[in-house]
Amino acid sequence: HVVVLDEDNGEELGEGESHVDGSYSVLVEPFEGQRLAVRITRPHFHGMEWIPTAQDVADLQLTGSLFVPELEMERKITLGFFVATLTFAGVLALIATEKLHKTVAALLGMTIIFFVSYVATPLEDLLFIMDFESALLYIDFDVIFLVMGMMIVVFILEGTGILNWLAYWAYRVSRGRVWLLVIVLMLLTAVASALLDNVTTMLLMAPITLQIALALGLNPLSLLIPEVLAANVGGIATLIGTPTNILIGSFADLSFNDFVVNLTPGVLLAMVGLIIYVQVFFRKEYRAAGSKLSPALSAKLAENARITHPAELRKAGIVFAGMLALFVFGEILHLVPAVTALIGSTVLLVWIQPDVDEIIRAVDWTTLLFFIGLFVVVGAIQEVGLISLIAVAVGDLVGDNLQLAMVLIVYLAAFFSMVVDNIPFTAAMLPVVGYLTVTIPGADNNALFYTLSVGAAMGGNGSLIGASPNLVTAGIAERAGYPFSYVGFMKVGLPSMILTVTLGLIWLLIRF
Repeated sequence: HVVVLDEDNGEELGEGESHVDGSYSVLVEPFEGQRLAVRITRPHFHGMEWIPTAQDVADLQLTGSLFVPELEMERKITLGFFVATLTFAGVLALIATEKLHKTVAALLGMTIIFFVSYVATPLEDLLFIMDFESALLYIDFDVIFLVMGMMIVVFILEGTGILNWLAYWAYRVSRGRVWLLVIVLMLLTAVASALLDNVTTMLLMAPITLQIALALGLNPLSLLIPEVLAANVGGIATLIGTPTNILIGSFADLSFNDFVVNLTPGVLLAMVGLIIYVQVFFRKEYRAAGSKLSPALSAKLAENARITHPAELRKAGIVFAGMLALFVFGEILHLVPAVTALIGSTVLLVWIQPDVDEIIRAVDWTTLLFFIGLFVVVGAIQEVGLISLIAVAVGDLVGDNLQLAMVLIVYLAAFFSMVVDNIPFTAAMLPVVGYLTVTIPGADNNALFYTLSVGAAMGGNGSLIGASPNLVTAGIAERAGYPFSYVGFMKVGLPSMILTVTLGLIWLLIRF
């Protein structure tokens, strides 16, 4: 908040608010005095005052404008800092331990922020964190509308049976050879994750994969776990493939093409390493499995993998192809991905005219509410200064060394994503990476944002709670009688995470 005062009579001449980048302008009323003061205040900072010289005042009266030099406010640590920090840590703990659903945990954190800011602050000013209007500025509606639009598109595609058909086609191509089947399924999952998203892909792939595995006399986990690992790796290739990429792309203003060009080669390299690793780890299961299906089982699989609505599939395919074209070329028109998703979903709703009530139920509102609550909680720790303290500490550690910063961020993101869900971790790290991008020489090529993408998404393979596709697939497998254990998943996932993250980092170091 910026106020211009006439020091001779104490009269307020004008006031204004700074923009996000710190710039501001204040329209002042005509004045006769010779002394002015510019007073600046902001929550969680010490107030400051700038005094123009007599010549500055004379120039203002003569020309009608005065340029104030760049000023830096000193951060102030208040009780609100500790409340916001403990709230954020509590939300992460609730998500990691699954004591509360992650959406409830995020909404609880948001509620605590507002309760303290509005109800407790009148009792103690230093408890203030942020007001509702400031919180709205931290909610990234580009992310909200992109996710919502893609949910509608994917729901309509799912109803056509296309992914089940592709999974059965993968079995036919492999001719029952399990080592080849798992490669085809992993590649199919990776591509689908890049074009749809990794959670939806596993929701569609897991049921048909269970049927194929059981028909072959194979432990379903030896197919499902490789698919999950491939989903988390493959989704990194595009803006829409993982929730973490959606967050990163919106924050750093990265386009669909930016992710494809800069991350796809690294994803391909990581996929090669992952396929080799899976073949070695599960070699006994694959060798022991049968290679033939009975005609009855084969017919059952084929029946469950039919294209159920071919006319709708054609329409959805045309619209989805158009959406991909807009994702690729939309930046020429300054078309943000959220608008493309809304255009595609609306065209499908008008053209196919599905049951609107079903569409409303198909949209995962719990995920959207999770994002909103998370944005507010992360905004709170950014508002009170925790993010800036972390950013400065990391900046002091890596100095001017971009390569060191990339190594630190990728492994930090990977191992933290094992402990907590990679979505809240990514949201909290974005301002830190943004700070490092403008302070480390050569980092303006966005290399650190791509590094965060690789670490957070591939790091999700390290543990069962590391990424949403892991939990989704575990739930489907458990209902079928094949539960994932935390330790059992980690035995497979942790080495694969270290391998793929390292391969992805090697590509990024070559690229940047």
